[in-house]
Amino acid sequence: MTATDRAICDALHAAIQTELPDAEGKIWHAHPVWFLDGNPIVGYSKLKDCIRLMFWSGADFDEPGLTPGTGKFKDASVRFQAVEDIDLGKLRLWLAQSKLLQWDYKNVQKRKGRLERLT
Repeated sequence: MTATDRAICDALHAAIQTELPDAEGKIWHAHPVWFLDGNPIVGYSKLKDCIRLMFWSGADFDEPGLTPGTGKFKDASVRFQAVEDIDLGKLRLWLAQSKLLQWDYKNVQKRKGRLERLT
């Protein structure tokens, strides 16, 4: 991981910890992910040329700047190549949305891939 990647991760980590104080952070599938009541909310990962921040229910956020996933689930993400790419105002908004709009990923296996909205 480059110094730039580390700086991006540090900035994301600090913002997530501040905005989601009740979330449990842990390493999940080799990436830092934060959970509310056992449900994954947000996490980030290193890609070849950037750091990707993913919101599990982000496709339903009514905020610009996030790219929806494949459509099978409700995820959306944003990619950063420099710390300066992080818009803290947007990030705070997305993190607030992540508490308000949640799909039940915790039980998706039990439901054979079918998601149900929690909030």
